[in-house]
Amino acid sequence: MNVPEYEETSPRSELVERFFRYVGIESQSDAASTQLPSSKGQLALAELLAQEMRGLGLDNVVIDENAIVTGVKRGSVVDVPRIGFIAHLDTVDVGLSSRIRPQIKWFDGHDVCLNTQRDIWLRLKEHPEILQWQGEDIIFGDGTSVLGADNKAAISIVMTLLARIGRVQAHGDIVVAFVPDEEIGLRGAKALDLSRFPCDFAYTIDCCELGEVVIENFNAASAEIIFTGVSAHPMSAKGVLVNPLRMAFDFISHFDRNDSPESSYGREGYFWFKELSANESEAHLKIMIRDFDKARFDRRKRDVEKVAAHIRSQYPAGSLICDLSDTYHNIADYFSEENRSVELLFGALGKLGIEKKLIAMRGGTDGSVLSARGLPTPNFFTGAYNFHSRFEFLPVAAFEKSYETALTICILAAEQGWTTPP
Repeated sequence: MNVPEYEETSPRSELVERFFRYVGIESQSDAASTQLPSSKGQLALAELLAQEMRGLGLDNVVIDENAIVTGVKRGSVVDVPRIGFIAHLDTVDVGLSSRIRPQIKWFDGHDVCLNTQRDIWLRLKEHPEILQWQGEDIIFGDGTSVLGADNKAAISIVMTLLARIGRVQAHGDIVVAFVPDEEIGLRGAKALDLSRFPCDFAYTIDCCELGEVVIENFNAASAEIIFTGVSAHPMSAKGVLVNPLRMAFDFISHFDRNDSPESSYGREGYFWFKELSANESEAHLKIMIRDFDKARFDRRKRDVEKVAAHIRSQYPAGSLICDLSDTYHNIADYFSEENRSVELLFGALGKLGIEKKLIAMRGGTDGSVLSARGLPTPNFFTGAYNFHSRFEFLPVAAFEKSYETALTICILAAEQGWTTPP
């Protein structure tokens, strides 16, 4: 493991060492599995974290059959907010290798060779966002996998916080949870027993570049539609055969092709016809539905049902089953910027001199689920770029700033209690 030597008093060395250790455990989630967790690697990582938490003296450390790990770092200050941090154990499966080989390179302002054997390069013309980190240490993968900063950077930050905070500052209780399968429908957060996560509010650390803050994200739903046709031999098919593939194509044709992920940005929603499989008898279509505005989101779901009813009427000899379900909701609908969790986050950024970059996340986090369950959970940056990509990278300086943000939130909460600063 090639980890540069940093000053002993700096958290950088611990952050990087932990990150390398955690990404060494292969923990891709598996969307085809109905188990929780969906992969054995997530359980292995959960067991390691539980062991480390006990070694750090946390109370009530529990790991359950779903690989959900919880624990409490007792504080020395009472009558202050009890802060939670939640991070997910899984890395995303985008068809790349599940094995992550992290490496640190000093960025000299030129194209970066990630893998000499396979001639994989991060090119500046394709990724100009890296230019602002010239002269800095940056963590990369080797181009055959994602890096896994989503979300093992957050795990490293939380564990480093638990290990170090008592040495530097008085604090209140800190409650932590590590959950599986965020990448495949936020399954772990939905299964989390909130009685094991007893905090006043929480934070996810699950977005990208330095200063990014998320207090708004998509509403999300999925639809699975089964088209059942009538099979027949072509020589006797006239008036008999009902082609389920044609039913699916007719269904899709009722939607604007520009109302899609590749044609939208910002706060624009979309329909994503993500998967289609078919044979002579049946076709299966999977759709992702996204919108920031609740009214538009509900209207999109109604549109799917209306088109489904129309296709049924056009193919009376066939049948159509439409299964619609919500995946997560917009956290903005559950708290405002005046929420104490947001005030502390903004206060920490201001104290550290970090420019606040509010983004409307075109996705969701475990905080989307927790906020809807009554636990306000905003999201802030890991410092990484290009999540879900072989070109994901994590500047060490930004990584450290994320840690400092988490630490400062806890310090400010202990100093201010429940009083909002002027």
